[in-house]
Amino acid sequence: MQPQAVIFDIGNVLIEWQPERYYDRIMGPERRRAMFAEVDLHAMNDAVDRGENFRQKIYDTAESYPEWRDEIRMWHDNWLELATPEIPQSVALLRSLRATGVPVFALTNFGIGTFEIAEPAYPFLSEFDRRYISGYMGVIKPDAEIFAMVEADCGLPPASLLFTDDRADNIAAAAARGWQVHLFEGPEGWAQCLAHHGLLEANAA
Repeated sequence: MQPQAVIFDIGNVLIEWQPERYYDRIMGPERRRAMFAEVDLHAMNDAVDRGENFRQKIYDTAESYPEWRDEIRMWHDNWLELATPEIPQSVALLRSLRATGVPVFALTNFGIGTFEIAEPAYPFLSEFDRRYISGYMGVIKPDAEIFAMVEADCGLPPASLLFTDDRADNIAAAAARGWQVHLFEGPEGWAQCLAHHGLLEANAA
C-alpha cells in the first residue's frame, strides 16, 4: 500500500541523543561507565518520557546517589547538551516530504519538560502535521498502546503508515500492528526507503 503518512521518531533520527557521549566528555569514559553501571539513568529518563516531572525526577534520583549527585543533575541542568546536534539530512527529508504534500507526523519518547526545551532550540519540531509526544500521552514506545493511540487519532489504516525509528524494538512493535517500517541507520538509507515508496526522489538526502 502506498503510504498515506510518514512518521518520524526524533531522537537519533532528527536529533542526536547521546548522553554517554556528553558524560564521556565531562567526566571521562571510565567514570561515566561506573556511573551508568550503578545508576539506571535510562530508566530515569523513561519515567520523564512517560510524563513525570523533569526536574523532580532527575533531582530525586540524584539525591539517591550522593556520589554522583552533581553529574546526575546535569541530565536536567545541561539537557540540551545531551540532545545535540540535529541531523540536517533528516530535517531536509522531513521538509521535502511536507513540500510535496505528504502528511508527516512525529512519534517520539520525549518528556513534557524536555520537549519544552527542545522545541525553541530546534524549530523544525513545530513543522509536523501531527505530533505524538509520549510525555503528554502517558505511555512510551514500544508499548502497543502508544501505536494504537496514533491510529485512533489520525484515522489512517495501520498499513498506510510508514514509520522510521532507530530502535529495533520500536520498529518491531509498529510492524506487529501492521505499520510499514524502516529501521533508521542513517538519512541515506531513509531517503532510499522514501524513494522506494515513491514519496521522494532517490537523491533527496
